[in-house]
Amino acid sequence: MNIVEMRNINKSFPGVKALSNISFSVKPGEVHVLLGENGAGKSTLMKVLSGVYHPDSGSIVLNGVEHSKLNPRLSREGGISIIYQELSVVNWLDIRENIFMGRMQSKKLGPVSTIDYAKLNQDTKKLLKQVNLDKYEPNKMASELSISEKQMLEIAKAISFDAKCIVMDEPTSSLTESEVKKLFEIIRDLKSKGIGIVFISHKLSEIKEIGDRISILKDGNYVGTWNVSDLSEEDMVRLMVGRELEKSYQEGHGSFGEVVFEVKNLSRKDGKVRDFHMQVRKGEIVGLSGLVGAGRSEAMEAIFGAVPKTSGEILLEGKRLTIHTPYDALKNGIGLVTENRRETGFFQNFSNKRNISIASLLKKSKFGGVCGLIQEKNEKEMAEKAKLDLQIKWAGDAQLTKNLSGGNQQKVILGKWISAGVKVLIFDEPTKGIDVGTKSEIYKMMRRLAENGIIVIVVSSEMPELLAVCDRIMVMAEGKVRGEFDITEATEEKLAMLATGNGG
Repeated sequence: MNIVEMRNINKSFPGVKALSNISFSVKPGEVHVLLGENGAGKSTLMKVLSGVYHPDSGSIVLNGVEHSKLNPRLSREGGISIIYQELSVVNWLDIRENIFMGRMQSKKLGPVSTIDYAKLNQDTKKLLKQVNLDKYEPNKMASELSISEKQMLEIAKAISFDAKCIVMDEPTSSLTESEVKKLFEIIRDLKSKGIGIVFISHKLSEIKEIGDRISILKDGNYVGTWNVSDLSEEDMVRLMVGRELEKSYQEGHGSFGEVVFEVKNLSRKDGKVRDFHMQVRKGEIVGLSGLVGAGRSEAMEAIFGAVPKTSGEILLEGKRLTIHTPYDALKNGIGLVTENRRETGFFQNFSNKRNISIASLLKKSKFGGVCGLIQEKNEKEMAEKAKLDLQIKWAGDAQLTKNLSGGNQQKVILGKWISAGVKVLIFDEPTKGIDVGTKSEIYKMMRRLAENGIIVIVVSSEMPELLAVCDRIMVMAEGKVRGEFDITEATEEKLAMLATGNGG
């Protein structure tokens, strides 16, 4: 018997048919991959399963019990637990409080009820052992855990609800290769205990490694379900986006102009970046490769003025720039597409048109952004141009950006910097949590920007991404540049060897 069976689910929002007659099931002890472009309906379907949304029609069967709709309590009681891409760990609580929040065990001391910490610690230790976090005491603060450890903490919390089906939404998007291996070990252990996993990811190689079955959605419609072993990565792309995708975006490689952007001897006080140097020629896309903690993002933060630098020069078109804050960077024509788009990429309470126009408005403002005017007409014009140029899918320019899919949120952020007329655009993990079709669109946009004279710098942990889009790749380790490769000679092996100190 299936743990989960969703039958003919339909769901519409004003002006949008989000799900059209979707059926989906999960067997005990299987990893069922849910694949589709951003906006295909994956998150909506899972929100129906979790009881956040009610379907317009259709039914959901949990462990043999049929429901026309669920609420979060019924879903949880039916054995469903969802781990969202934006983790819900509360940093100011400890591990045990995060796991048992709202349901702490209590005991009676005379007429008074108090938390039973002995039982709480005992239960927490059992759960931590299942997710390989037993090196920590239950009272350790969650703020002290790494991203991957917080992911394991979320899994421990899911298990504590006696979950029969755990939904994992982009669980590897912030994990290193070794951390992914640990996660997959835990997933295989959960499978062996009969727990079903819904695995949402855009990383096709991981799907091939961990998945058993795969269901593909496109534009709210059901494409089909297959055994993962029966599909190649190329098959998955074709079924998901309906076309073959380019594998290289280095058009006219080698015909670059003079050096336009230069960074000399850049260092940070915390030592995370030391004597960083970079030159970028007109029309060229330069990538930064390296292991986690190598100093790539940290160098870009210092260039952007997000953290202070202790030394170094930044030159654009031969002019030395004075940058102490992101506002200085914006005024000087530098933009940064940050790694964490939800926290630092856009304003959660702003509409699409406001998020797109905000950088342009700030750039024109005076006295550090204190004085300036918002013009409704200009905002709408900028938003409409960005929508057309970047093919952004939204319900309207007044819609809140936070309600868009991840790929469309990234396009709004990109539209913000383009509207501000930046001369240098830094992309930090630009396609994190984004489907392959939207990735292709972003890569093409990067190339168009470079061809139009904008300096494009790409920081990425995905070596295939750097090899596909960059003309030259610099490799960092321990805060320093260790070497670089022209794209004609770069390989994953060479990049990895240099990043680990074994090449060069």
